[in-house]
Amino acid sequence: MSPDGESCVRPAPGGCVIAVWAVPGASRSGVAGMHADALRVRVTAPPEDGAANREIVRVLAGLLGVPPRDIVLEAGAASRRKRVRVRGLEPAAAARRLGVQRSVDTPAGEK
Repeated sequence: MSPDGESCVRPAPGGCVIAVWAVPGASRSGVAGMHADALRVRVTAPPEDGAANREIVRVLAGLLGVPPRDIVLEAGAASRRKRVRVRGLEPAAAARRLGVQRSVDTPAGEK
């Protein structure tokens, strides 16, 4: 898989799906590049009682400009690798807001 964000944001009915690699217990929260084909998201919360998952949702909501209620953790609640669905946001817009080069529905050569 390409490390340029090509496959971390994919189209889904009503929005998009983002592959996330979680880094709980970090010194500060935010996106820290790519981890293979997933967006690396660092959060200060520990991986206990869903605290890191809730913070990942808050971080992504802030970066994407959507309310946290529009972000749903679809898979990976107890894993570093997660799949997050964002309702009402096209993949190209999500990729742009996250700073990844392109999503799978954007033709090669366009950003």
